[in-house]
Amino acid sequence: MSVPDAITQAHRAEWARVVAALTRRFGDLDVAEEAAAEAFAAAVEHWPGGGVPPNPGAWLTMTATRKAIDRVRREGKRGDKQREALMVYDDAPPAPGGVIDDERLRLVFTCCHPALAMETRVALTLRMVGGLTVAEIARAFLVRETAMGQRITRAKAKIKAARIPYRVPSAEDLPARVDGVLTVLYLVFNEGYLSSEAGAAVRQDLTAEAIRLTRLLRALLPADGEVAGLLALMLLTDARRAARVSAGGELVTLDEQDRGAWDPALIAEGHHLVRERLASGVPPGRYQVLAAINAVHTSARDVRDTDWSQVVALYDLLTRLDRSPIVVLNRAVAIAELDGPEVGLAEVDRLGGRLDGYHSFHATRAHLLRRLGRSGDARAAYEKAIALAGNTAEIAYLTRRRDQLGR
Repeated sequence: MSVPDAITQAHRAEWARVVAALTRRFGDLDVAEEAAAEAFAAAVEHWPGGGVPPNPGAWLTMTATRKAIDRVRREGKRGDKQREALMVYDDAPPAPGGVIDDERLRLVFTCCHPALAMETRVALTLRMVGGLTVAEIARAFLVRETAMGQRITRAKAKIKAARIPYRVPSAEDLPARVDGVLTVLYLVFNEGYLSSEAGAAVRQDLTAEAIRLTRLLRALLPADGEVAGLLALMLLTDARRAARVSAGGELVTLDEQDRGAWDPALIAEGHHLVRERLASGVPPGRYQVLAAINAVHTSARDVRDTDWSQVVALYDLLTRLDRSPIVVLNRAVAIAELDGPEVGLAEVDRLGGRLDGYHSFHATRAHLLRRLGRSGDARAAYEKAIALAGNTAEIAYLTRRRDQLGR
């Protein structure tokens, strides 16, 4: 493995661990993030000449700790600042973080404190835990990079000013915090499954970490249906990962995937969770319905066997829980399969300009227009989708589909 590849791999594997360790030790997200970034910059400088260390995570953590010490000393004043600086010499084990002692899960809960607006919680956690760049997070939220940077900076300042603790909350506090955590974990998973990072079609490090943290959350809240639903949704989606990108680096859509390449163990576990929630008799939430939709898809051995009437019925239920335009768009795709592309396109076009900056809206229109024989309109829609897409595999797929239309 080349040194640049080793640094990239270390960033994906160790970023959250380094940030979490420094947050526990210094109690300051700014110090943790900047020291971690400086440690990776030091790796870029030193590893090509000195070689990749045997334990990259330990090297990065030690280097980041030294960088943090230097920063505290530079900024330090007598009194409180001196006492804060002494924290770096405290080698005592951390205080128990709750039922599960996992530093990254504690960091998620810190970033998802109810004192922060929901979108801010998500953005901050994607940065601090997921290691996504501000640009990647901005694309996920469909906002400008400068605005997202300001939002994250304000969130860190608020956590520091309010002295929000770095811990998994107590049992009575968990219900108020779990919705934000689930939203964050789902977005981390999605960023891994359809990465906006240049040159990376899929980021398995992010999908694996999101699943790991969701499993921990389920151990904390075994009776919470939405936690189980999200875990099932992730498992059923991740089960298709091996079939999602072709050998040539192009996205393979669900209808064209080799279903023999799907992971049967993950599908079985996901189906079990879905059946378990159905048997509970409790009305399902958003993630449980999404998991049920994926269970229908993964139950079909061939795309022609898909029960589209059941998929549409589940989307009808989902729209009563979540009326977001993206859910309406996905429902339109299912309607097109059940009732035909003309009906589906009419549903898509009712969204008007609400999703004009979202590449999947234009990709969906292009696909339906293509099926209706409207090649010129389809080409224009493909062009818009390609301009907005950030995933390399998806761009390759959309480009091929556009070029097949001819001139």
